Order: sequence, then C-alpha cells, then structure tokens
Amino acid sequence: MSRIWRNAVMRVVIVGGTTGIGLATAERLVESGAEVFITGRSEERLESALKRLGGHAEGQAADARDGAALRALFERVGAFDHLVVTVTGRGGAAPLAELTAGGITEAVQGKLIPHLMTAQAALAAGLSRQGSITFVSAASAGAAYPGVSLLAAVNGAIEATVPGLAVELAPVRVNAVSPGVIDTDWWEGLGDEARAAFLAGTAATLPVGRVGTPADVALTIEYAVRNSFLTGTVLTIDGGGRLKTA
Repeated sequence: MSRIWRNAVMRVVIVGGTTGIGLATAERLVESGAEVFITGRSEERLESALKRLGGHAEGQAADARDGAALRALFERVGAFDHLVVTVTGRGGAAPLAELTAGGITEAVQGKLIPHLMTAQAALAAGLSRQGSITFVSAASAGAAYPGVSLLAAVNGAIEATVPGLAVELAPVRVNAVSPGVIDTDWWEGLGDEARAAFLAGTAATLPVGRVGTPADVALTIEYAVRNSFLTGTVLTIDGGGRLKTA
C-alpha cells in the first residue's frame, strides 16, 4: 500500500473493523470524511471490507490477541486521532454448570485481553493525546438472564475499566458502547432457523419492536468518537432491552 493517511483530517483506527459493527463504523466515518484504517484477523475479510469501503480506507490483517503484531501495526500506522476496538470472541453463553476453565480463559483471551492490549499499543505508538479510545462491550454486562455469566464477566470487566482509564489517560477520552442484541454474524453458530427465531423472539420483547443493526451501533460509536466532552462513560444501545416491560 502506497500510503496510510492522505489529508489533515480526523484519523481513526478500527480494530475489528472488517465485519459487523466495526465495518459499519468504518462506513459511517468514511462517509463523514474521516480517514479510516481497519484491521482484523482474516485477509479475506479485510480485502472484502476494503472493497466495500470503495478505496476510501486502508487496512492490514492482524490478530489483536498477538501483542507483537499489534505493536508492529501501530508503528506502521503512525500518528492518529481515535481508536475504536470492536474485537469479540465467539461463544461464551452457557450455564454455570457447563463452564470450563479452558472456556473461561478463551473468552478472556478473545475479548478482554485484546481490548486492553490494543489500547496499550495504540498509546505507546501514535494515538493523539487529544483523541479517544472507544471500546465495544455488550449489554450482557448488566443482563440478568441464565447462561450469560461468562459473557457478563468479560464485558463487565471491559466496562469497569472505563472510568479509571478515563482518569489515568486524560486528556485522552475513554468510553465504551454497550450494544444489546444486534443482527450480526456473532449469532451464526445458532444455525439459520434458530437464529431467525431467536432474533424475532427478541424483537417481540423490545420496546422498539426490533433488534439492532450494526448501523445503529456505528451511530453511537461515532458520537463517542466525535463528542469531545464525553469521557468515562458507557453508552448502552439495546432497544430498551434493559427495561422491564409487561
């Protein structure tokens, strides 16, 4: 690739930006004139995402679980303004009786560690002191449903870091966006019929009458990135799922 950044405009790195919420965020920021650099584990998905973005973004495949790869990535990127971390692992929903030490470790390594290590690598490299870090957790952090204890632990841990990091890293702003049920590939393990039934059933229980889309979450992430008076905050976007309805 011949360049990283083209113009003196807002520069955003999205880790986990090749699919789902990350890609939707890249699309929204590109449309608003930002310079965007995306990364994800899969070369194939990276190429597909860059094609979808129409040449208005750049990217490089990297595994956010690999500290050395992250450091090399950010050294290449150089100076930038904002970091968005949407990395997530698969699975993790299970009753307490079915959890294993290996499964718990995998869940932590798949999301919590990449979020914190990505922020660390970005700060050590080129993240602006006037910029921001936006994590993407999940509303499972505060959910009271059977079978989500591990998801709650991982996402709750991410959200718990936000206030302290906002103080520790100031003036860098640190926030998190906490989505509810969003129609992404995260649910593909259910199979087509079960996935469709789950999403429809969930939509029927929500005050807004539908599940979320990646674009819904991207709008909130853009708000967190652009609002220079917002820090230490977890923004929940769940269609009212946290509310008790009749």
